Amino acid sequence: MELTGMYEQLGISEKVLKFARETEAALKERFEEIDGVAEYNQLKVIKAMQEARVSDIHFAGTTGYGYNDLGRDTLEEVYARAFHGEDALVRPQLISGTHALTVALSGNLRPGDEILSPVGKPYDTLEEVIGIRDSVGSLKEFGITYSQVDLLPDGSFDFEGIRKAINERTKLVEIQRSKGYATRPTLSVARIGELISFIKSIKPDVICMVDNCYGEFVETLEPTDVGADMIVGSLIKNPGGGLAPIGGYIVGRKDCIERAAYRLTAPGLGKEVGASLGVSQSLYQGLFLAPTVVAGALKGAVFAANLYEKLGFGVVPNGSESRHDIIQAITFGTPEGVIRFCEGIQAAAPVDSFVTPEPWAMPGYDSDVIMAAGAFIQGASIELSADAPIKPPYAVYFQGGLTWYHAKLGILMSLQKLCDAGIVNL
Repeated sequence: MELTGMYEQLGISEKVLKFARETEAALKERFEEIDGVAEYNQLKVIKAMQEARVSDIHFAGTTGYGYNDLGRDTLEEVYARAFHGEDALVRPQLISGTHALTVALSGNLRPGDEILSPVGKPYDTLEEVIGIRDSVGSLKEFGITYSQVDLLPDGSFDFEGIRKAINERTKLVEIQRSKGYATRPTLSVARIGELISFIKSIKPDVICMVDNCYGEFVETLEPTDVGADMIVGSLIKNPGGGLAPIGGYIVGRKDCIERAAYRLTAPGLGKEVGASLGVSQSLYQGLFLAPTVVAGALKGAVFAANLYEKLGFGVVPNGSESRHDIIQAITFGTPEGVIRFCEGIQAAAPVDSFVTPEPWAMPGYDSDVIMAAGAFIQGASIELSADAPIKPPYAVYFQGGLTWYHAKLGILMSLQKLCDAGIVNL
């Protein structure tokens, strides 16, 4: 068969291909469900663009201060409409998800305020932002304190613990939707809504902010549909659709967005400045493509979960669970398993396939981290990628794939590398 021959030319053995095809054949209904969500979200994005009267004039870039940048302002209107918020901040000057979260936090917190995380420890790069790990310029240095309530052993919310943690100084609740470098379940939008309702019943004026990274367009609803005051994310993840070269977004309540904008630029300037520098078309078109790109990444995640679960490895989510982000955690239990997996993802890339990923002391993390990403946009985790901290339980976090077929190849190549190393025997 011609397709089999093509896979063989790429280094995939007949054994690996046969095992993978048996796994894929059982996923037809799951894939149809994913396509249904993508269709809904595609229509949602088109509707937002039509309501904002997007035109090709909005693709023109500006320089300097960026006063009266019509494309920038209209893009923010599109994001506000698509994610059902009052306002949005969508800028190339937001250089990452961590930066967008930092701007949202520091813009809406003041000395003496307290942040509460009711879902356990936040993602590693936020630890120094908050001051969990001391760092120059952290919120802790500005007199902002932090409180944390862990999830219960079964992954449910510790409602009694949360009730006790909320006090007169609790100004903002930070809810991380995705699992980060943990093996807890990702939070569904419905569960986030339940948590927000509980928190607001105790303290109605608290700001509920959701770290939405990796979750956009995975479901038909977003956290802003269930009471979140702000949702925050990166454009080189889901909503950029693989075309956004840089950027982040904050969507939500108008007053929250205004305060964040004053922190991003300067008091008195806010959203009025910030040139789009010629990237507007990529940001618009990336958002347009995002629902179908996310669908491809989700299919890859579901496929990987089912394939590695059949081989006896721990996977979160498991092969049959509903999906609430694009990340698939696979626990190998050894550094070698993690490294071989990442080598396979890198070898399947269209860019830098000849590079061998190695663990290194990456800024912002407390252990060596290995990252595999042969991407068109550096660090774009909506593109096929995998990364892992080299520490117990030695779990790798796989995500992305601009197309399902590329995600599939990456998973096959990861299994091939594990077979070649004798870690897996088919």
